[in-house]
Amino acid sequence: MKNLELFSNKTTAIIFGYQQKAIQRMLDFDFVCKRTTPSVSAIINPGKDGIHKCFMGTKEILIPIYPDIKTATKNHPKSDVVINFASFRSSYKTTMQALDEKTINTVAVIAEGIPERRARQIAEYAKQNGKMIIGPATVGGIKAGCFKIGNTAGTIGNIIESKLHRPGSIGFVSKSGGLSNECYNIIARNTDGLYEGIAIGGDSFAGSTLLDHILRYEKLPQVKMITALGEIGGTEELKIVEALKTGKIKKPLVIWVTGTCASMFPSGVQFGHAGAKADGKLETADAKNDALKKAGAIVPNSFDDYDKKIKQTYDKLVKAGKIKPAKDVEVPVIPEDYADVVKAGKMRKPTAFISTISNDQKEELEYNGIKISDVIGKEMGIGGVIGLLWFKKKLPAYARQYLELAMILTADHGPAVSGAHNSIVAARAGKDIISSLVSGLLTIGPRFGGAIDGAAQNFKDAIERGLTPQEFMKEMKAKDTPIPGIGHKVKSINNPDMRVSLLKKFVKKNFTCTETLDFALEVEKITTQKKNNLILNVDGCIGVCFVDLLKSCKEFKKSEINDIIELGCLNGLFVVGRSIGLFGHIFDQKRLKQPLYRHPYDDISYMD
Repeated sequence: MKNLELFSNKTTAIIFGYQQKAIQRMLDFDFVCKRTTPSVSAIINPGKDGIHKCFMGTKEILIPIYPDIKTATKNHPKSDVVINFASFRSSYKTTMQALDEKTINTVAVIAEGIPERRARQIAEYAKQNGKMIIGPATVGGIKAGCFKIGNTAGTIGNIIESKLHRPGSIGFVSKSGGLSNECYNIIARNTDGLYEGIAIGGDSFAGSTLLDHILRYEKLPQVKMITALGEIGGTEELKIVEALKTGKIKKPLVIWVTGTCASMFPSGVQFGHAGAKADGKLETADAKNDALKKAGAIVPNSFDDYDKKIKQTYDKLVKAGKIKPAKDVEVPVIPEDYADVVKAGKMRKPTAFISTISNDQKEELEYNGIKISDVIGKEMGIGGVIGLLWFKKKLPAYARQYLELAMILTADHGPAVSGAHNSIVAARAGKDIISSLVSGLLTIGPRFGGAIDGAAQNFKDAIERGLTPQEFMKEMKAKDTPIPGIGHKVKSINNPDMRVSLLKKFVKKNFTCTETLDFALEVEKITTQKKNNLILNVDGCIGVCFVDLLKSCKEFKKSEINDIIELGCLNGLFVVGRSIGLFGHIFDQKRLKQPLYRHPYDDISYMD
């Protein structure tokens, strides 16, 4: 074990399995413990990602969901606990994956029935790497006032009743999770409360032993007294006997081995857990209780006397000045859920929407956490606003300038293109400016404007797959798909588009990465050999340069770049820019008081 202390009030855990109720119970415990940060940092839902919305008190919080352990630990390097709710079929694999992560120190394995050979391998691997396993077949453990695993200690009412919202002086360890919950209450009624409690699990081969935790408690100065519950079967408690005899355990140990009634039944009777079965005289509860008592442990006559022995031992330590009883603290009121309290006028209601980009509830409007006065004062411009609201990033100056340049160049392309045509027709029909704008915007798609997105996606994909320009063209030809962003009706290699020239000049001067643009220009060299108007057009240039912009900005991770391209942000950029021109055409028609448009007959071919 690297650390004697498994948990603190700063401990955060990664939950394997989408266990919504267990997660909420952990967060409710955090709230009554007055933690400032949630104890759950991330959720692993195999093969999926997203966010989980839950409560910490009355405040809604978002917990990220990842598809696998490696991604979760990479994004949350300070989380050193994994709570594994995987089934017994996959618990071995997922536990070993968790143990392989350097940042993980403790893994709680909830599933029962893991094959014994696998359970032994998990325990040995953890020991070799100085890590702690709690389980298998466990409800977990709890450090009072700090952190709890999953459903440990039951309801929040039981937790408060058992004083688990603040630390006491008693260390406890047991095989049984159910009896642990009962014992936490017994400890609370007879002492100043629990410091830490662990249920090692009821399977035959637990990842950590009763003795492992007792020896930890022996070394922890905050633990003044140790309590434990053993169980019929196995010889684990006899190791505690040896530790008592050799002086490794000096603190008072109150322990009871359950299952003394087994002597009344035929041999071989199993009690509940897989390991609760005595196959020899030394494994019986009576034999182990007797040995523990002779070695110096405080052993009651029966479980009925367990609370009395705990109280007697605790009172002696208080009288001797070895324990200064912990003071009770005020417990925050846990909000009740909406359905339960609507009549009482108290509620917590899940919101219908989530917004992470702006906040208008504060004294001053904020864009991605930046006050609007700072957005204006720092002259972030419309490019900066797009960075904050679209990408949640504070973009460097050259990135902001590129976005604005792209919008300037796409603002208008004359009255003949489909978007402007539709807006003009709608405006002349007497439609309002919003309806007229939407009429034009609805034409944007794969044949109009969509080349920006298509160029970005296709050229980026070709580079990532290591294709040469020739291989890329051959692949597109085989698909019988035109190359997005290549070709212009009027402009050609001999009559270049000034918009493209301006973009290339800006990018070459300001971007640290131009590989997508360079690749597209190599493709252009090939296409213009066939026909001189098969040039990289303005839409294609904006698209490929946008990919290079994201690669140039250290603010963007590779995964974020992929998301931005897939989300269709480039189409959004085209829409914002082109809306300026469409409004211009709408205002122009209304200002000129143009009549209803009717297409001329001589421009229509009527055919039978």
